[in-house]
Amino acid sequence: MPHPNAELVAGFDPAHLSPAFYVDPYPTYHALRQLAPVHRCPDGSVFLTRHADLHRVYRDPRLFSSAKERQFRPVFGTSPLYEHHTTSLVFNDPPLHTQVRQAVGDALAPRAIAAMEPGLRELVNGLLDTLAAKQHFDCIEEFASVVPVEVIGNLLRIPRTERAPLRGWSNAILGALEFGLGSAGLTAGNRAVEAFVDYLKGLIAERRRHLSTEPDDILSRLIQWERNGARLSEHQLYHQCIFLLNAGHETTTNLIGNSVFALLNFPEQLAHLLANPALMSNAVEEFLRYESPVQLGNRTTTDAIELGGVTLRAGTTLTLCIGAANRDPAVFEDPDRLNVARDATGHLAFGSGIHTCAGLHVAKLEARIAISALFARFPRLRLNGEPRRAARARFRGFEFFPLSTHR
Repeated sequence: MPHPNAELVAGFDPAHLSPAFYVDPYPTYHALRQLAPVHRCPDGSVFLTRHADLHRVYRDPRLFSSAKERQFRPVFGTSPLYEHHTTSLVFNDPPLHTQVRQAVGDALAPRAIAAMEPGLRELVNGLLDTLAAKQHFDCIEEFASVVPVEVIGNLLRIPRTERAPLRGWSNAILGALEFGLGSAGLTAGNRAVEAFVDYLKGLIAERRRHLSTEPDDILSRLIQWERNGARLSEHQLYHQCIFLLNAGHETTTNLIGNSVFALLNFPEQLAHLLANPALMSNAVEEFLRYESPVQLGNRTTTDAIELGGVTLRAGTTLTLCIGAANRDPAVFEDPDRLNVARDATGHLAFGSGIHTCAGLHVAKLEARIAISALFARFPRLRLNGEPRRAARARFRGFEFFPLSTHR
């Protein structure tokens, strides 16, 4: 008798996903992990779903390359999107990755992150004051997306009157990384990169005239960064600033939205967390595991290898399914259940190895403060309509998430 989920596996192609998949991809991920953990896709790429396989890939950057020139050239050509995504920290190997990672890591040092907390609390409390007066609101548009855009805006010292386009630019640039991108998506993404670079030219020129040494002025820190004679070029500055906005905005928006939704769907866990607020830092790790904001990553093999009993040629594109690995029952007991007291150590929501997300501590700080404050202010928070998931496989979050602050 065939496995009850065999059909999900046989027909799985990440380039052609159903609307039901975007709502709940986990049954498909479980089936793939059970029946075809090293799954060959119609385009020749390989889709990985086991935690152990992802861990191996992350830990060997020599054999599993993050560079994307070969993968992105057929999709983006010689376009602004190609220039950005092949300059970005996340899509590079050493030595360029090492240099840029050092600069971004130094700019996001513990002292700089600690300096953010008072302003972040003030921002979140101000947003909640506004929401209290409205009673009904969209968690994404009016809360989850506002927090990271304001934080990154503050880090780059972008004037508040100039922040309106930031989220739109970010969505268009990251949207270009999704499967099955059409010409409209390419056009929007390229225009967003061009507009962002044009804006940054003026911002960086002005900052050079007024450099500061304050820990929360990340742009000044990046401009002045130097180590062993290495500095960021003007070109690299532009694209790392775009990367900071995109990575910080998308990940944290999804993390906050997904976490709120998960708690509303597990009311006993919400009650436990409200009764034990000291668990919030631990709970954030569980939110990251349970509903990973970034679900997919990619690597390319640099040599012929065997992975999970399957022989792969050099140059094979791998899709790393973080969402599946973080629900692998070989690592996490009862993985489809949210448990805010769980030890979620080992989750891969921020990657691992040399490509562990440089901004993970910022994202965790934002989530901890935002989620704690939201439920402390509105302990009777509830859904006020049907949420709508974004039709994205790589980045898991909501387009629309209506809430009410009272019963």
